[in-house]
This record gives sequence, structure tokens and C-alpha cells, in this order.
Amino acid sequence: MSSAPSKPLFLTEPKTVAIVGCPFSGGQPRPGVDRGPIHLVDAGLCDQLKELGWEVKFDDHHQFEDISAASDPPLGKLKNPRLVSKVTEAVAKTVGAHARDGQLPLTLGGDHSLAMGTIAGTLSAHPDACVIWVDAHADINTPETTGSGNIHGMPLSFICSLVDSSSLGGTINGEPTPFAWLDKVHLEPGRLAYIGLRDVDAGEKEILRKHKIPAFSMHEVDRYGIGQIVEMALDRINPGRDKPVHLSFDVDALDPTVAPSTGTPVRGGLTFREGHYICERLWETGLLVAVDIMEVNPSLEDEASVEQTVAVGCSLVRAALGETLL
Repeated sequence: MSSAPSKPLFLTEPKTVAIVGCPFSGGQPRPGVDRGPIHLVDAGLCDQLKELGWEVKFDDHHQFEDISAASDPPLGKLKNPRLVSKVTEAVAKTVGAHARDGQLPLTLGGDHSLAMGTIAGTLSAHPDACVIWVDAHADINTPETTGSGNIHGMPLSFICSLVDSSSLGGTINGEPTPFAWLDKVHLEPGRLAYIGLRDVDAGEKEILRKHKIPAFSMHEVDRYGIGQIVEMALDRINPGRDKPVHLSFDVDALDPTVAPSTGTPVRGGLTFREGHYICERLWETGLLVAVDIMEVNPSLEDEASVEQTVAVGCSLVRAALGETLL
């Protein structure tokens, strides 16, 4: 394998990746997803990225484990709202600081509620950034449309300012909500594109249609092929190929035969090569400024399946940071 010659347009030299480990599971009920980051690091990810020519920053003591919410009863339907808010706000500050220094923040999750923080951090440094969201799920339920109350299914509704204002800086049941820090964070829905959707709630479908959010399900992937899909997504959100791109990749976008050790697997997903092509192509654009790899859960499945999923997670990162087939 070799490193692609693409020159990052928004990063400083020497090119530096800042690994932000987020062992967090509070946005969903399944235990174990908080162990995903350390498994990826223990698999040799730092050395793999150094071999690709990256300077690697990784503070293994700054993993948000000391953040807690002593009392965290539901607010309306929202579960663990205070804890999720505290952790994602801290993640936003960390990711934003790295991005403003010209580094590429690589956030290892943890559940996908963390994207509230990662995208907010990217936007603090690159206000015109676009987001490519690779996932089986849309994760754009609002506190009103959610059936589960799990915030890992809602981060994009918060980031895109689609939630009722009372869920942010206002009150729920007379109690101030903890999400006021998101009041000044806004991603225009037209700067968000999905790839790989195949398990979308009815309320989310209505949101996608109402806000005309570019969404490419597995039906479109089958119809057009992954190469054309990536270009179609970029054409919609970044037609001039001149804006920074944040890639948020949930490993459940991949078919469970490829990445079995994840909390909400759905059959009929992206193949190994389709997932890697997305990462490779976004690196080729030179526009990539941040990457999330989320929802690796080492507590699920057998040891071989865990090793397989962790290995795939590492290879996705390498593909997004310049590894090529030739």
C-alpha cells in the first residue's frame, strides 16, 4: 500500500492527525461501545498512520472519562441528556481546537451522539464545512419524533437546528435543558449528505423530504454504483469542490458480514470496497478536515468478529487518510 499524493487544502504542514478517543456510550443503551476507541488504538492505528506520513497526536489520558452527570433523569423523551450534553460539548472544544490549529481531528467512538460534538467542533474552525454521513441510520430524529429517546439517533437534528427551541436553551417540563451551548451551532441541511441509508424511521423520512436533505440509500448505491454516488453527494453539498468536508462514518453502514461487532447492524449494507471507496475518494478531493469512526462495539459478537470489525475500522481510517491500493 502507498500514500496518495493528494495535498490537503485546509491542513497545515507537516500534516498532523489528532486522535480524539471518546469511550462514550451514553447516547444509547448497549454496553461496550465505549471500548471501541482503545481497541482501535491497540490494533496499531497510530503506527499505521505514521507509516502513511502523518504526524500523530494522541493523548490517551484525555478521553472524557471523568465527565459525569450525578443526576440525569429523562427530559421529556430524552435519555441521559445532561451527560450527553456535557460530553459532546467537551468533544466540540477539543475537536475545534485541533481543527483551528490546522490538524485533522480523528474521533474514535463511542456512540454516534458524539457527532454533535465533532461536527460542532469542525464548524467552529470551518463555518462553511459540509458533512458526508455514512450510516445505515439517518440519526435525525428530533426529541418529538424519537421513539426510543436514545440521543445517538438524534445528533443531526440538533446540529441542523431542527429541534424545538425548548429542547436547546429553553425548558422541558419546567426544567432548563442542558443543550444551550448548541444555540449558536448550525449546519445548513443542504450541506449534509447521507450515503448507505437503509433503516430510516417514518419521522426521519418526513424530515429528509421537508428539508430536501440529499440522501442516498442502498437502493441508489445499487442503482448507480458507489463511485457515482459519492460524486452525486458532493455535487449536492459542495458543487465547487471548494468547501471543507467532515466525514462521519458509522461502521453499521457496512454490511454485518463486513463489520459484525456493532450495536445496530442492518442487513444489506455497504461492501468492504464500497465503504473504503468513499473514504479514498474523499481523501482524493483534498477537502477532508475531520473524520469520525463510530459505533465499533467490542462487547458484541465473538472474538474473531470483534477483531474483524476493529481491523475494518482501522483500514477505513487509513483509506480516509491517504492509503491507496497502488
